[in-house]
Formats: sequence, structure tokens, C-alpha cells
Amino acid sequence: MPTQKKILIVEDDNFLRSLTAKRLEKEGYVVAVAVDGESALVTAQDEQPDLILLDLLLPGLDGFGVLGKLKAHNDLKKVPVIVFSNLGQKEDIEKAKLLGADQFLIKANFTLDDVMDKIKSAL
Repeated sequence: MPTQKKILIVEDDNFLRSLTAKRLEKEGYVVAVAVDGESALVTAQDEQPDLILLDLLLPGLDGFGVLGKLKAHNDLKKVPVIVFSNLGQKEDIEKAKLLGADQFLIKANFTLDDVMDKIKSAL
């Protein structure tokens, strides 16, 4: 049996975080969660996830800051990051991609099924 892939969800919205985590677990993924930027970095370091689903609007260190630090970190820079945010301005998308995001999904435009497809294609 293949090793289960681990996904770190970084999302401060409790409802969305729990909904996403439940869906990922149902699909057979191991899930780790973080509710703010600082804990996201610690959790990513501790858990060494296969993929990170990252919100940009976070308390404390925002998603852009998290992304920059992840991509500057030797152990974590190769981990694919899918940004999943309400920020959808062209500048935000470009900034996230410049910082190393693999994909950028705008929450309002994507269902959980779409997110699952993106995760599967990224892994």
C-alpha cells in the first residue's frame, strides 16, 4: 500500500478549514492544520507535508510571508503550494506566483471538488 500523502491546510476560517480537512481525509490524505502564518511554518517544518494548501489572509504573518519563508527553506522549498484565497486581484496572483505558489485558486470561483482535482494533479 502506498504511503499516504500528507497535506497541510493553512486556513484561519474554522468552517472552511474543517470542511476541507474532512474532505481530504475522506479522500485518503493525512491532514495537518495551521490557523496562522507562524504556526504554519512550525507545522510545515514538523510535519514535512507533501503539499500545502495556503490561505493568504491570515492573522499575524500573512500567506505571502509564509510562502516566502517556505520557499527560502531548504527542506520545504520543493513542497508544492496551492494558494486558496479570497484575494483575487491580478497583483495578488502574480505576487503569489513570484513567491513560488504552484497554483492560485480564488475561493469564490472554486468548489471543493475543484480543489481536490488541483491537489491530485499537483501530487
